[in-house]
Amino acid sequence: MIRKSWALCLFLFLPFIGFSQTYFLYVASESEDEVAVIKFDGAQGSVDEIITVGYQATEIEGPHGLTLDPSGDFWYVTMAHGNPFGRVYKYATESNQLIDFTELGIFPASMQISPANGMLFCVNFNLHGKMAPSTVSVVDPFSMEELKQIQTGAMPHGSRISPDGLNHFSVAMMSGELFEIDVMTMEISRKLDLDRSLASLNKVPSDAAVDHAAMGHTMNDETPHQDSHHSAIKPTWVIPHPDGQRVFVAANGKDMILEIDLLKWEVVQTFPTGKGPYNIEITGDGKKMIVSYKTEGTTAIWDLDQGRELAVIKNSRGITHGISVSPDHKYAFVSVEGKGNERGSVDIISLEKHELIDVVEVGKQAGGIVFWKVEE
Repeated sequence: MIRKSWALCLFLFLPFIGFSQTYFLYVASESEDEVAVIKFDGAQGSVDEIITVGYQATEIEGPHGLTLDPSGDFWYVTMAHGNPFGRVYKYATESNQLIDFTELGIFPASMQISPANGMLFCVNFNLHGKMAPSTVSVVDPFSMEELKQIQTGAMPHGSRISPDGLNHFSVAMMSGELFEIDVMTMEISRKLDLDRSLASLNKVPSDAAVDHAAMGHTMNDETPHQDSHHSAIKPTWVIPHPDGQRVFVAANGKDMILEIDLLKWEVVQTFPTGKGPYNIEITGDGKKMIVSYKTEGTTAIWDLDQGRELAVIKNSRGITHGISVSPDHKYAFVSVEGKGNERGSVDIISLEKHELIDVVEVGKQAGGIVFWKVEE
């Protein structure tokens, strides 16, 4: 009877016993031409493997954006510094061996794959070109062929897919536009002038000059900035909410986050932030928003239900970049670039305790970051 009682108690309390989990993710170091596999056991993080990427032994090709396919069998990295065009490389997650690659546009950056039709959408940021409309590349990941380039705005960034996989969102940093692309037709379905929409909400003028130095980007002296429209907002990222009814945009030039209602197709709310909001991630339950404040080197945690900032965590280095969140909503993994010859890092933040747990050093200029898997 005693043995049966103990067995029954153990069975009843099993759901409440904490099982150890190990988290894995990938992070790119743009100034090292390498991608690191980060391993985190819930208390301490470490570099599990380093993969050298690119094909030019004497040139830095600049691994920038990372994404995984919905199956988790393959990961992809954009190489931004091609001559003149960049590339996207496909690797197997099981072996981290190169499978294939294809050429894209100038300075390909962030990307994501639609679960609806399996196509990869990648923004061509065109950092060093003229301030003219650039494109979004559509790639078939199976054949690794670029199917088409869709023209959007100047300096497109923040390539993200809606929860149902049917729409692709990106923002144009210089022209200040939000673009929605129909994934199935591969055509622009809507675009929104964010400066005008914000001005309409606040009833203030929408035009102002852009400051590249504050963004951490430099431009060619020959670029005719004075002849182009400059967004005062300088949107750098867009992320759909899990409810599929709204998206959030990082207004880097205005130190705020914009909430856009997808039915109304307009800015309906703003969240004042710290200096230089750059990337945004939202937990899978839709309750918390994590924002990297690139200019001030911090990461903020927001409560979306209450619309308030819960905490601002100082990062381990001065230039905060990308964010990835664990599927269980417990941790945020933040890539931090570092300055000069300083190594980059992945800062691991507890979303429950609102504190920095650990720092994992990686190569210089850590940027693109993507969650891979959880192992029991």
